[in-house]
Amino acid sequence: MPLISVIVPVYQAQALLEACVDSVRAQTFSDWELLLVDDGSTDGSPALCDRFAAADRRIRVFHQKNGGVSAARNTGLSHIRAGAVAFLDADDALEPRALEILWQLRKTHGADTAGCAHFNVTPEGSASQELLLPQGVYHSAAIKERIVVPLLGQRLAQPVFNGFIWRYLFSAELLEGMRFEGAYLEDELFLLEYFCRAQCLAVTEEPLYRYLLNPTSATHRFMPDLNRVFARYMERKECLARRFDLEGLCPTWRDNSNWAGLLIAVGNEFAPGSPKTMVQRKEAIRALCARPEMARAIRSLRPAGLGRRKQLVAALIRGGHFTLLTLLYRLKNHL
Repeated sequence: MPLISVIVPVYQAQALLEACVDSVRAQTFSDWELLLVDDGSTDGSPALCDRFAAADRRIRVFHQKNGGVSAARNTGLSHIRAGAVAFLDADDALEPRALEILWQLRKTHGADTAGCAHFNVTPEGSASQELLLPQGVYHSAAIKERIVVPLLGQRLAQPVFNGFIWRYLFSAELLEGMRFEGAYLEDELFLLEYFCRAQCLAVTEEPLYRYLLNPTSATHRFMPDLNRVFARYMERKECLARRFDLEGLCPTWRDNSNWAGLLIAVGNEFAPGSPKTMVQRKEAIRALCARPEMARAIRSLRPAGLGRRKQLVAALIRGGHFTLLTLLYRLKNHL
């Protein structure tokens, strides 16, 4: 049985998939299995996956109808054979010693989880490092303070704690029964639930993952169902807060999260691909701000620590200046 299962959701990834798989095959730690989950790709990805599996018995392939990234990861989770699990996106790559270092971190410190820094890589190839946390070992109280609370209710002030699931080597035992849902913000909820279960996290500041900054990702395109997705996100967050008794950790988490969602929704209204007119976008924002949960957040919490542009957007929202807000985005995006 392998020691580490690496799960890769694959969708229309023909151009970068080989480099991704090669980064796993080049690992100094060789006791792994690679689960490639082809999520209904219509390019050359399915054939590539089959070719990789034929060349290396440690690679297994699962073909399924398109169901989105969460469905693909869930398929992988249902087939893992190892006691430790890592996630890797098909357009990203691991550094050669990534699995070795993460495995040794868990083993050396008796930790259930290991985490690392990563490289943010532009399409042109330049890279910058981003830390997860300062190097060290974090036990239950520190995990709640440094990960659970930021994920629960600190979604505004910069820098926001990112819900990147590929920065960790997870315990398969702690993942038992956990699943992803949706195609946006799903990683934040997954990490929140996992770290409510985890007892010990060992962290290195060495960047072990190469994350491609993709300008065509979902966060840069208009999402017509974003409001529904966010409502479901908050519903699931409420369930986790009750289940793990998180209310006392951050009493303002609802207003904070709703403000964060509101700022995302405003940006989404002006994202490329929206079929709405400027008047329709303005009225959609006005209606969103009038929803009871958003209106309460606007009244109760004055956002602080945002970047300059978002701070201005928040001020315009609080003042009800929706025409000026629309003009601001129109100038910014040359719409």
